[in-house]
Amino acid sequence: MNVFYLRKKLASPITGLLLLLMPLANCFGQTKFSVLELNLGFEKVIYGKSLPDQWTQSVNNHIVTIDSLTKHRGNKSILIKSSLDNPNGSFGSMVQKIPANFECKEIELRAYMKTANVTKGSAKLVLCIDRSSGNSLQAKMKGTPVGGTTEWTLYSVKLPYPENAETISMGAVLNGKGQIWIDDFEIVIDGRNILFAKFKENKVESDKEFDLGSGIGVFELSEQKIMNLKLLGLVWGYLKYYHPNVAAANFNWDYQLFRILPLIIKAENPVAANNLLCQWIDGLGPFPVLKNKEVITEEVRISPDLDWMNTPGLSAGLQARLGKIKNASRNGLNYYIGLYADAGNPEFKNEKPYTEMKYPDTGFRLLSLYRYWNQIQYFFPYKNLIEEDWKEVLKEFIPKFIGATNEIQYKLVVMELIARINDSHATLSSRDTMLSNYHGKYISLANITFVENKAVVTDFESLISGGKSDLIVGDVISHVNNVSVDDIVMNKMKYTSASNYPTKLRNIARRLLWTNDSVINLTINRNGETLFMKVKSYSSDLFVDRKYPDKDTCFTMLRNDIGYLFPGLIKNKYLPEIMSEIKNAKGLIIDMRCYPSEFIVFSLGKYLLPDTTEFVKYSNGSITNPGLFTIKDVIKGGEKNPDYYKGKVVILMNENTQSQAEYTVMALSTAPRATVVGSTTSGADGDTSVFDIVGGMRTRISGIGWYYADGRETQRIGIVPDVVVKPTIEGVRLLKDELLLKAIEIIDEN
Repeated sequence: MNVFYLRKKLASPITGLLLLLMPLANCFGQTKFSVLELNLGFEKVIYGKSLPDQWTQSVNNHIVTIDSLTKHRGNKSILIKSSLDNPNGSFGSMVQKIPANFECKEIELRAYMKTANVTKGSAKLVLCIDRSSGNSLQAKMKGTPVGGTTEWTLYSVKLPYPENAETISMGAVLNGKGQIWIDDFEIVIDGRNILFAKFKENKVESDKEFDLGSGIGVFELSEQKIMNLKLLGLVWGYLKYYHPNVAAANFNWDYQLFRILPLIIKAENPVAANNLLCQWIDGLGPFPVLKNKEVITEEVRISPDLDWMNTPGLSAGLQARLGKIKNASRNGLNYYIGLYADAGNPEFKNEKPYTEMKYPDTGFRLLSLYRYWNQIQYFFPYKNLIEEDWKEVLKEFIPKFIGATNEIQYKLVVMELIARINDSHATLSSRDTMLSNYHGKYISLANITFVENKAVVTDFESLISGGKSDLIVGDVISHVNNVSVDDIVMNKMKYTSASNYPTKLRNIARRLLWTNDSVINLTINRNGETLFMKVKSYSSDLFVDRKYPDKDTCFTMLRNDIGYLFPGLIKNKYLPEIMSEIKNAKGLIIDMRCYPSEFIVFSLGKYLLPDTTEFVKYSNGSITNPGLFTIKDVIKGGEKNPDYYKGKVVILMNENTQSQAEYTVMALSTAPRATVVGSTTSGADGDTSVFDIVGGMRTRISGIGWYYADGRETQRIGIVPDVVVKPTIEGVRLLKDELLLKAIEIIDEN
């Protein structure tokens, strides 16, 4: 869910700019960079780009563009101007982000600016420093805001430079009407141009020993080796997130694994492995220890899973060292992990994707396993719902990762591991063609849904050039290329990420008719008759780009007394008119079998609720105590509104209701006369966190724990309907929307 739940609305245009300046993976990395790359005079322009190289924009009824006619020096400046339709709160901004890896006490941003007819607002330079604690320092120009019409003038803005600075964002913003030109930015570090800045030494980036490979080849596995490698994975991840000297980036932690891994592989018994780990830990150096135990005052949802440190297989010396690290004084900063400032979901930082290693060697494959396993171990808010011992999963997958003999086997075992966390957000994407070839490059026009546990055609996509499928709505597919659908489901299930069984079927259905051929052979049942058909498949480039092919509006009146709202196409600006139209209607149907196109939890909730109402609470992880998840706040929807909508509200949902859509159902279902109709939702809620996997793959997790206000789970379970209604094959064939019909029935009931 990529929505900032905790923010009801943008407080001001400058807030909009600062949202853009939130911590993101910067394009330079935490290394030294060429000042020429900064493009501070806007002279470098890449063909096809509307802004100079390295610069981005954020706009609300404004235009940001290159101007080669009006400039202070050189050949170009940036022009920000308001559009003709310029409502209150509109703004335009241009921004560049650079890594904050300087040794200094103060940073200053200077730039020349020219204005024309700036009214109902002002122009400013903006400087922001994102810190690894998740907080930001922000500064605006001092003195009178720039407005009206002015000639080229030099302006500046300064900030003290914090020790935990991670990213510097610089730019300019125009609020209100008019136009401004900006040119000749300069960054000044402790009073001197950035050309003379002193860079911090980055010990992680300077360690290049294993850039071309880990040097670890094929070796025979034994039960003892597997146990030693399991212990190494546990200790490696624990040190990564708990040891202050690792957190401070004093070591390239990927490459430290490759230094100890050959020794652990050769260890003949547990004693030898324990001794090696003790020596390894001692080599990381001293660290401060807490004098008093940390007091946790918040409600604990999940406690760190550290019992493995006290198992009989660990020597007393290793247990003592690990226990001391547990009590280390941690300052909330870690090179590899942070919490996003907006919602508090984990930010996995500085994890090299090793994109060039399509099929990584044995050492890098184990790194991939250890990385992912520990990210889940310490920062997955629903780890307690995995329903198996996660440590045993680590042991199970060690021989699978080592034994993957080619690229596709490696990627399939990664998919299998990801599926084990049972999270519908945990999809896997790749930047190459290997996975797309595995799933199939060509797609049938027919959309498939599992209805009554059968694969049924429910609707169709459209081609840009026209044409239609030989299938019809209601066809039941039993075989695909002579393989039964039941066997396909069984084979795909272990590679399919989802929180519950209906959502696994949903995901399998979406790719059921994907193929690498131009035709696909199907066996179908149509009205009791078995048919054998060859169905054409097409490249996705040939499809009309439309997310909901059967919808063309977000609102309609089904009857003069029943309104129908489809949030998949909603815009918040439509709501006043919509709610005015249904003010006296007896019922409103909100079809949440989609993903809302805009965030409507609070904007729609204020029309449906008479007062503020608690509907959800959430948990966040911890950097100082990794693996701990505590409850933060209870969130309320609605506002005091005696003129709220008093008709019946029926909310429709099914397995396609996921993430933000589930959150929306939770909020709107607190309306006084609301009824939720349908079947269990996807069961994946919480702002997502994205991270890379060795070999150029990327995945994500639900990064925040969301719960009902009374503490009940939503993850995996989904939102439970008040009235259970599921489609039937007969209903699909007759083109009946059985959930919609039930909603109308409920509204018509006295």
